[in-house]
Amino acid sequence: MEAVAGDQGLLVLAADDDEIVLGLVVYRLEHSGYRVIAAHDGEEALTLALARRPALAVLDVMMPGLNGYEVTRLLRSYDATRALPIILLTARAEDADSERALDAGADEYLAKPFSPEQLRSRVEALLARAA
Repeated sequence: MEAVAGDQGLLVLAADDDEIVLGLVVYRLEHSGYRVIAAHDGEEALTLALARRPALAVLDVMMPGLNGYEVTRLLRSYDATRALPIILLTARAEDADSERALDAGADEYLAKPFSPEQLRSRVEALLARAA
């Protein structure tokens, strides 16, 4: 987990292939005091997570290449990222989808559209549990 002194806060990885959603997630997290690195697909998310070791990841489920479920499973398979808190975002809100997210190893599942406050509170709760 990468933490820094001062006002910069913890590092969070945000991944979504939709530029608008990614921009909203990044904006909300930065305005909540986190430093954010952004990925536009699953492969980039996996690479950044392994290289930068964020404190938490917010991953879209439906991304090109590796999807959010696959990235989550892979992150859980590496010692360095096994305990990384992960929130999966999806436009699908069926019970089977939330079960699939949890089965993949996600800590939280957030259906789109979500409120900025909902995202912030889930991020804060997961980081508090991980501390």
